[in-house]
Amino acid sequence: MAMSPLTLLLVAIAVIAAPLAYGACNGEASLKGVANDVLWEYGLPKGLVPDSVTSYTFVNATGDFKIQLASSCYVWFGDHYTYFDKNLSGTMSYGAISNLSGIQAKKLFFWVSISSMVARPERGMIEFHAGFISEDVPMSLFEKVPVCSNGVGEQLHGAAGVIREMNVLPVAEV
Repeated sequence: MAMSPLTLLLVAIAVIAAPLAYGACNGEASLKGVANDVLWEYGLPKGLVPDSVTSYTFVNATGDFKIQLASSCYVWFGDHYTYFDKNLSGTMSYGAISNLSGIQAKKLFFWVSISSMVARPERGMIEFHAGFISEDVPMSLFEKVPVCSNGVGEQLHGAAGVIREMNVLPVAEV
């Protein structure tokens, strides 16, 4: 017995829609381009993630998330130079992110992996953790969603870069 074209179309739609409905019922959502809004809903500033988000997955039950950027990139937050890998992941709870991977910050001459962060709105700060080291950074630096940069020309190299990093003499960037 042959199926009518309309019946065949309805079966095809059901086959495609079933896995999507299962994911939504399972407490898992895939959101494209709204990662910054989800941060805000969890008590974190929108500007913690750059503007180049291409996909975002968040599991409500566990708080686990994955963010994919268009490419790896660099961002300045005030005088804090930060590297974002193309793939970011971690676990979000209200006002905090733990098990974070994919973000590094430059401290003196070294890059350190940021492992977690906690919002301290009563002090207007975000506490960033890199292993056993922590640093408070003003939340105001993360109010706006930053623009990704490829890092070319972002840092001075050689002696001028060392002098600038040590804040010994003012060095003009060209």
